[in-house]
Amino acid sequence: METIITKSQVADAVYTAIPRLACELPADIEAGIAAARAVEDNPRGRAVLDQLAENARIAREDRVPLCQDTGTVWASLEIGPDVLVAGDVFADVDDAVARAYDEARLRKSVVRDAILDRANTGDNTPAFCDIHPVDEPGAARLHLMLKGGGSDNASRVVMLVPGAGKQGIVDELVRCVREKGANACPPLVIGIGIGGTFDKVAGLAKRVLMRPVDEPAADPRLRMLEEELLAAVNDTGVGPGGLGGATTALAVRVATAPCHIAALPLAINMGCSAMRRCTIDLASEGGAR
Repeated sequence: METIITKSQVADAVYTAIPRLACELPADIEAGIAAARAVEDNPRGRAVLDQLAENARIAREDRVPLCQDTGTVWASLEIGPDVLVAGDVFADVDDAVARAYDEARLRKSVVRDAILDRANTGDNTPAFCDIHPVDEPGAARLHLMLKGGGSDNASRVVMLVPGAGKQGIVDELVRCVREKGANACPPLVIGIGIGGTFDKVAGLAKRVLMRPVDEPAADPRLRMLEEELLAAVNDTGVGPGGLGGATTALAVRVATAPCHIAALPLAINMGCSAMRRCTIDLASEGGAR
């Protein structure tokens, strides 16, 4: 039977999820912070991890934001080949975002235009939305993320030459972490996109941040690359809060794609210690992970 996704389903999911995302650290991130605390031998690093754990507890119990920067809203709808999207499925998302941010008293952080008019829109809209087709019958998943400015500002897209190879990717990631990682509120979750084109590679890096930190890549080659990149990042010693320590990142997640023979596109999307994201299964009765 054909699955139909409507604009009201999407808007309702966004409206319901935003207050929870702002105040509840995802379980995999909270567990990752606890695991990092168990092995951290730097006193300042331990203190930061303790503060992050306490902050998460207070935010959850008192229903207050994990961070004063409650971010921009990113919504990505994954749909399978047999899923019908009726009209402009994102038509009511901005209204849902405006209501959710107002009612939950979350900070509004969106300006009207990046250079021509930097007046605040006053309601945290527009949301940044896209549709991503997947070859998975019945798939209808809405990925949501509240993305803070500090972590996105520490991100980058680089068009490497093919000869740079894997070592060039490692070197660029380490350089990015050394230069900007402390500003992104570590311990980080880092999304890496490799391949595609200039405009597509950043999307790879953003979407792969949705994979939990305790869920390694299914492809063993990607799993090895993620482990190598994570080790290189943590060897920088930037540490929790940028104050030194063994855990600069909880995880590095990698997505790859085909590309032109003359290209090696690389995108690095930093995710902060308050990785506010969830995935909602619109084909079921609203189950989320």
